[in-house]
Amino acid sequence: MKNNYTSNIDIPQFRDDLIQWFEKEQRSLPWREDQDPYKVWVSEIMLQQTKVDTVIPYFQHFVQLFPTLEALADAEEQKVLKAWEGLGYYSRVRNLQSAVREVVGSYDAKVPDDPKQLGDLKGVGPYTKGAILSIAYDKPEPAVDGNVMRVLSRILRIEEDIAKPKTRKTFEAVVRELISKENPSAFNQGLMELGALVCTPKNPSCLLCPVQEHCQAFHDGVEKNLPIKTKNKKHKQQSYFALVIEDDAGNILLEQRPNDGLLAQMWQFPMIEMKTVDEKHLSVYVQEKYQVNVKEKQRIEPVKHVFSHITWHLDVMLLYVEGDISFNENGKLLSINEISDYPLPVSHQKIYKQLK
Repeated sequence: MKNNYTSNIDIPQFRDDLIQWFEKEQRSLPWREDQDPYKVWVSEIMLQQTKVDTVIPYFQHFVQLFPTLEALADAEEQKVLKAWEGLGYYSRVRNLQSAVREVVGSYDAKVPDDPKQLGDLKGVGPYTKGAILSIAYDKPEPAVDGNVMRVLSRILRIEEDIAKPKTRKTFEAVVRELISKENPSAFNQGLMELGALVCTPKNPSCLLCPVQEHCQAFHDGVEKNLPIKTKNKKHKQQSYFALVIEDDAGNILLEQRPNDGLLAQMWQFPMIEMKTVDEKHLSVYVQEKYQVNVKEKQRIEPVKHVFSHITWHLDVMLLYVEGDISFNENGKLLSINEISDYPLPVSHQKIYKQLK
């Protein structure tokens, strides 16, 4: 039975138009080469908040290193983090590895095709669950992300705030009505592809749209006003000194971040908040904390990095020191080449590239 949003659409024709377009125009992507649930899973986790072109080489490298569920389950976490280096949101890959270990241990190394079992795995939210079930197992389950909400908000003129969690339920209910029972994989991927290539955020290519005749927003001339989304809270701004501390032998100090929180267990050059110490007293701070004598201090290119909720401003200081650097169990003295073996956040990769 149609709800209010789908009452004015020819559902069978909409399905056919969308699926025919997708099967003809879909991009050749490495995770589309087969319906391997593991590869679908990895790709969907990587694609969260990351563009397709960026993901492709990461995906290819990742599945080369960890070609099976068992290979990822058995891998050392630091090696997995290193393979993920540059994608950010490292909790995603930690959750992925944790969930894969559960699949290997509890489900005989087969990704569950049961919605509850799959949804109970760590890091598998409603969208990832729907993507795996529909794309890999051909089950008519909704896979609703920002792309899909944007497309359907225009086609069906849904004027609900997509920033509100409850709105996702509206779109999931709509997809359950619209989705093809015969080819749910192509239907869901078609919605995603349409959002990526045609029904884009700012300037949708309505004249090229394969489902234009079904689109109520286009018909009413309001396609650029949708979707409705309230703005996020203002970003926090944080300023740090990032310290490249080099000893007489040319070794550089790296420190591992705590086990929990932002960028957990990643490696970085030591950081100190600017509100803790000013540049004038930085050498004294380093001398007291690391029990060394600062011979020379040099400023190199600063680094800015934007997270989803915070922006880091890093003033990068290169400090040449003499004496044995005193550090705790979270630190390592490494040569410039050895640093490349450790997983660094993107901001610290930028610092490392300057050193190289």
